[in-house]
Amino acid sequence: MWFLLMSGIWVSLPWLAPVLMHLGWVGPARALYAFYSLQCHQLPQRSFFVFGPQPMLSLAQINIAWRDTLDPGVLRQFIGTPSTGYKVAWSDRMVSLYTSIPIATALWLPVRRRLRPLPIWAFLLLALPMLLDGGSHMLSDLGGIGQGFRYDNLWLARLTAGSLPASFYAGDALGSFNSWMRLITGTIFGAALVWAVFPQLDAAFAEVVPVAELGRPAGERLP
Repeated sequence: MWFLLMSGIWVSLPWLAPVLMHLGWVGPARALYAFYSLQCHQLPQRSFFVFGPQPMLSLAQINIAWRDTLDPGVLRQFIGTPSTGYKVAWSDRMVSLYTSIPIATALWLPVRRRLRPLPIWAFLLLALPMLLDGGSHMLSDLGGIGQGFRYDNLWLARLTAGSLPASFYAGDALGSFNSWMRLITGTIFGAALVWAVFPQLDAAFAEVVPVAELGRPAGERLP
């Protein structure tokens, strides 16, 4: 239960950052952005925005609202404005990955005695989609933010004969192919991590307690 509480706080604080910005508490908000920037690229076009008209912004909208740049080191500095809203301190992939961990833990707890640990080969298989998606984004971004093969996804448009809306193929907006892949693969990885690791930890702790009990005087129990 302590893990659920702590992880719940952990995944809530990135959402607190834009709330603090909206309230005008800039110092604490920037402290949260700085802390979570150690775990995430915080690119604004791949982040959720709150207190604005849209849940996500395109590169073009960010360039208009802030400055005209494709430099990822500069782009990640954009937090938001009163008119665009303020970004969550994690990217959409990190939101789905980390949020899935306490949710998967809560689902695992009632069935932990009956559910076998996820085999390592199955964990690697479930981790593969995120590795492929994240890796292809990294390769694509080497050609420049907003210019690589994962930005327009022309390869996917050809595979599907352009049967889906243009907004699904291009960009990172909520509902686009890129957005769906980041959300889905992050969620799968987080849930697989819980299924693979937590049963092992639970079994290890179950063995530690009886061993500790054996070393205590008769009738005396662990506090």
